[in-house]
Amino acid sequence: MSDTTGGPNLTQQRILTTAIPGPKSIELQARKQAAVAAGVGTTLPVYVVAAGGGVVLDVDGNSLIDFGSGIAVVTVGNSAPRVVEAVSEQVQAFTHTCFMITPYDGYVRVAEALNRLTPGDHEKRTALFNSGAEAVENAVKIARQHTKRQGVVVFDHAYHGRTNLTMAMTAKNMPYKSGFGPFAGEVYRAPLSYPYRDGLDGATAAARAINVIEKQVGVENLAAVVIEPIQGEGGFIVPAPGFIAALVQWCRDNSVVFVADEVQTGFARTGALFAMDHEDAVPDLIVTAKGIAGGLPLAAVTGRAEMMDAPHVGGLGGTYGGNPLACAAALAVIETIEADDLVGRARAIEATMMERLTALAERDARVGDLRGRGAMIAIELVDPATGAPDADLTKAVAAAAHQRGLIVLTCGTEGNVLRFLPPLAMPDHLLTEGLDVLDEVFANA
Repeated sequence: MSDTTGGPNLTQQRILTTAIPGPKSIELQARKQAAVAAGVGTTLPVYVVAAGGGVVLDVDGNSLIDFGSGIAVVTVGNSAPRVVEAVSEQVQAFTHTCFMITPYDGYVRVAEALNRLTPGDHEKRTALFNSGAEAVENAVKIARQHTKRQGVVVFDHAYHGRTNLTMAMTAKNMPYKSGFGPFAGEVYRAPLSYPYRDGLDGATAAARAINVIEKQVGVENLAAVVIEPIQGEGGFIVPAPGFIAALVQWCRDNSVVFVADEVQTGFARTGALFAMDHEDAVPDLIVTAKGIAGGLPLAAVTGRAEMMDAPHVGGLGGTYGGNPLACAAALAVIETIEADDLVGRARAIEATMMERLTALAERDARVGDLRGRGAMIAIELVDPATGAPDADLTKAVAAAAHQRGLIVLTCGTEGNVLRFLPPLAMPDHLLTEGLDVLDEVFANA
């Protein structure tokens, strides 16, 4: 991959000209604190002027290696050439009409592409929205209309969004839920397959979850089971093989809608086009967002035609849902993934990261678990004597990486998981250097 990937042909190199954050970023952060609501936090207060390939350039001239991708959004890169070109063309034509008033072909073309690409060869329909949370809410609406039931089952450690319903569906209290209730009702939680912590095989973990659902909710009350095939904020937890397939079969047998929340896992991120492609199962509805449009706000629900068509005309929609700029970006993202074999690129990134992180885990007992797929990899940090989650170490490692010019994110219900989400546009030498930085951090932590 080239050394000058990205819109402004950014040099693909880690460059530290100041401490992190630098003086101009510190000045902007002070302005942010005076102008922006305090509830809007920042992980790393460096203020960006350009980004592309595998780097983020800040106002102080620092070039940081990006292992975050805007939380799995810029999978194809922050300024992928096809996306830039498509959006530039569309913005000159028109920026908005509202698809529900006077429609346009970009929306239809995105729907057609998603119907073609998402798992399963059944007849499908798609509806477009703005964000992952909005799409999750609409998936629930669709499932309730189709089944004429109300109950929704989600799982331990789940993250589905910040709206009222999706806060109820999200497991983690801080910072997502605390003080924001009361929340929407008819949401129930079942135990997830978490191999590192529960030691169960997929079939046993599924039987445990199904028992909870049947006893505490009741099939006759249940509209949908909603799950992330690999959990995101919950800690990049990959369920044991067979867990998801057993849940899908149980849903089929009981006329319950199975919803795969692929907001974080979709669009080549896991070394398959969708994470459900790794499972021997097909979802009824699939929710996508984040990586769908290269950084523009877009989300979708795609699924079985008879389910998607259940809501009455006018029951689905939104002012900006399927905005023409975002649709143009999404079509360019899909073209880039297919033309540049980014599914294969994600698998190559996985091979490199797994080799390096396995070596780290073998020499550092604080790495309790290494897991993930494709360019969605995580390590869970623990007290080596007890196995207890070590959130303090995780925070310290992330902070030290930031100081060395490597953007990493944390996650997990206990705050003890480091997650790595490099853009698939990142060149190999930057990926290797980022892992070198991580080795240095652990050696000194």
